[in-house]
Order: sequence, then structure tokens, then C-alpha cells
Amino acid sequence: MNYTIDWVPIKKYKDILFFFGEGISKIEINRPWCHNAFRVETVNEMIDAINICRNRNDIDILIITGSGEKSFCSGGDQTTRGMGGYLDQNGIPRLNILDFYKKVREIPKPVIAMVNGYAIGGGHVLHVVCDLTIASDNAIFSQVGPKVGSFDGGFGCSYLARHIGQKKTREMWFLCKKYTAREALEMGLINKVVKKRELEKKTIEWCKIIQKRSPMSLRMIKRCLNAELDGQHGLMQLAGDATLMFYLMEESQEGKKAFLEKRSPDFKKFPRFL
Repeated sequence: MNYTIDWVPIKKYKDILFFFGEGISKIEINRPWCHNAFRVETVNEMIDAINICRNRNDIDILIITGSGEKSFCSGGDQTTRGMGGYLDQNGIPRLNILDFYKKVREIPKPVIAMVNGYAIGGGHVLHVVCDLTIASDNAIFSQVGPKVGSFDGGFGCSYLARHIGQKKTREMWFLCKKYTAREALEMGLINKVVKKRELEKKTIEWCKIIQKRSPMSLRMIKRCLNAELDGQHGLMQLAGDATLMFYLMEESQEGKKAFLEKRSPDFKKFPRFL
């Protein structure tokens, strides 16, 4: 099978590249001169792109990666950081990357981080919140918050600990060590390590396999796995999709038809599952 795609641009942005091909979409942070660090405008563009991915029925799966040969993402661009957050073009401080993390969790489609180099700080959290991570053999993983006067107490801590355990998470945050792709694989932080030249090919191969699976099953699995950590919001997402599945059933359709036909619904004709 051919695991290369002739990517077609979906929409033009300033800070990211956004592609589509064969049911797969790719968001690529395009700021290689600063190791693909994100600023407020970068994140706004990624939020716009992921909303498009959610609303298009011809997109089955999303890849997130970085441009260039060295970095996936190095987190927030410290040159744009001000008092209270990262400054947008109007000088207003924001932490909108948290909104994008939530979008990655909420989109009812698999999201794969294709890590092609440094995944540092907020860029490290970005790969953590993705459903799967495939890394090139030159990838480096690290948290650096305490070195630059920052931290991520949400997914960057609690969800990371679900991956690698409490002790290793504290080590990563307290020492700010760098870990190779092989070390990341051994600690359960990522799913796969491949040679750099094979990274996109292997990622597309996994996408093609996932595309053969039931989309509703994948959607519900993602919801169920998220629900425990996401609290009431996660339960709401799971319940919403359960309602969607019920709306597809004849029993639900009977209730709607009866209402429109101004009659009492006949629910007794449907089986009671034990």
C-alpha cells in the first residue's frame, strides 16, 4: 500500500500550514526559526483549523506536527510573553493554548502527534493530549516550565502522570531533563519510534489502519477514555455521544414520529436488553 499523500492546502494561514488528503488532515506549525514556538495568533489559527476538521465529514483523522527538521513544538514563544500570559496583537495577555488542548480532547476523531524533533514545554503537553504519538528517532521530550517561570498543572501534570506515573512526572517537571525518543517509548510516553525519513510514512500507515475501523466505536472509545479525567465536562461529552447513538435507533425515531403524528408512542414493540 502507498503510504504517501499528495497534500492539498485547505486554508491559508500565517503561522500554520493546513492540509488534506485521502480523509486525513494535517496541521503543521510553521515557525521553524523559533523551533515552532506558538504565539497567540498561532493558537488561534490552530483552533480555527481543528474546528474545520471537526465539521468536515470527509476528514476522518488529524495529524499535528511541526515544520522543518528540528522541532515539533517548543511551547509558548517567550518573546511574546507578558504579564499574565502571551500578548496578542492588541497587547492583551492570553493562555489560549489551553483552549486548543481542550479542542484536541473534544474532537470526536483520532488525533496523532507526529513528533519530528524537540517536543518541549507547551509543545510537550501538546503531544501528550493527542490520542497517539509517533516520534522520529531524533525526537527529544522535556518539560521546562520551572526553568522559565511557568508550569502546566492541568493536562501537563495530571494526564502526563497517567502516562508515565507520579514519580516520573515529578522527575520530568522538577529536573527539566531531556529524554530521547527511545527513553520516551520505554516509559510509556509515546507509542512508536521510527527513523526520521520514515516518520510521515509510518504515521500515514497508522491513519490508514484507523480509517478501516468503525468511526462511532472510535468516537465512543475516545469519549470513555477522556471522561474519567475530564470530570463533568467529560461525562457531558460521553453522554452527548450516547444521545447521538440513541437518535440513530428506531426506538428514538418512534418517539419523534409519534410526536409529529400527534399519537402516543408505542415503545413496547422494542426489546428490553438485559
